[in-house]
Amino acid sequence: MNKKDIAQIRKQFKKDNDLLKISTIFNVYITKESSDIYHHVSQPFEMLDAEQQELFLNNFKKLLGGNLDEKLFELKFQKNAENNSQLILHQGMLSNDVEDWKERMLQMVGKMLLNRQYEKDIVITFIKGEYYKPIKRKNEEAEVSELDAVYSFPFVLCSINNTQEPKKELLFDYIEKEFKYNFIVDPIINLNAPIGGFLFPCFSDNAADVNHILYSAGKVHEPDYDFIEQVLNGEEIMTAKDDKIVFEEIIKDVTGDQLNTSTLSNVYEEINRMIEENEEEEHPRLGSKDVERVLMASGVEDVSPEKVETAFQKVIDDNKYEFKASSVLPKYNSKSIKINTKVANISISPQDLRYVKQVHLSGKRYLMIEVEEDTVIEGFTMIPEAFGEKVEK
Repeated sequence: MNKKDIAQIRKQFKKDNDLLKISTIFNVYITKESSDIYHHVSQPFEMLDAEQQELFLNNFKKLLGGNLDEKLFELKFQKNAENNSQLILHQGMLSNDVEDWKERMLQMVGKMLLNRQYEKDIVITFIKGEYYKPIKRKNEEAEVSELDAVYSFPFVLCSINNTQEPKKELLFDYIEKEFKYNFIVDPIINLNAPIGGFLFPCFSDNAADVNHILYSAGKVHEPDYDFIEQVLNGEEIMTAKDDKIVFEEIIKDVTGDQLNTSTLSNVYEEINRMIEENEEEEHPRLGSKDVERVLMASGVEDVSPEKVETAFQKVIDDNKYEFKASSVLPKYNSKSIKINTKVANISISPQDLRYVKQVHLSGKRYLMIEVEEDTVIEGFTMIPEAFGEKVEK
């Protein structure tokens, strides 16, 4: 799935929407002390009152929020895994029997609770639904409406949520004219911040992909690897943050850990050009040959295929590894690069990095930023100086 696919299905989670129908919701309450199922209940989603529906729909939207490879991860299922989640979810999705559907989802809960102790009571929510994607009309004069022809995708979604203790409050009773202590013993289900979950199957190119599952982490750059491998039976992943760190280590190894800002700016520009030239490809990737080409085009000297492949082997133990280009490139048109010093912190975009230089003068280091206009600080226009000396009027 790409970000457009995710955005399209995410925005369908709203009330009275003909393009997304949720048939069943199944809630399972787990106690932290024993990691056992305390209670579970399945019912038609339409049987919930309007306020409850709204709470859950917002929860599902939050679950599917975030960037790919940062909070959302498309996983490929492991081959030949025991008690395979792919088979369990696929059978549950296709089942028309409510009891069979519940049994499949309880199998997934059992995998979640195996060797896992949660810090709080949790509620695991499963829904079974169908997503309808209209086929675009070829022209405005077509007599058939968009809703007369649609792709239909059945799916299963799971959202895992913490519970929290209710607040202890002091109330004022207008009738009795007295202050009263109010304490509710029932735990509150925090639907505003899911701690994990998944969507099965993935969707791409107007087709369902049952060989992949979309996993949602509770926090950015913090996927639950045990959940991915043991519960979902997904293959090992690299986050965008991991990819960026490995890429930087490879560049350091090839260049001797030293680059000037102009060269680094050229590296980012080359990668951005690669992304733009391959915009039809969902996830352009950088292998060792691409890294070699980028470095050579950026003006790095003494670059060879052998040197780059050796760096790949040394850093990641795989000279065939490929990075997602979008993972290693800071957001190109925003101030995504942070320059931190003891004196000041500066944010700058990759495309403007070429205007920043570190210079030496009289035994001291200076950070120099080329600007086209006068610099104004707190309303005062700075007087230009020539390398530490005031300019003569």
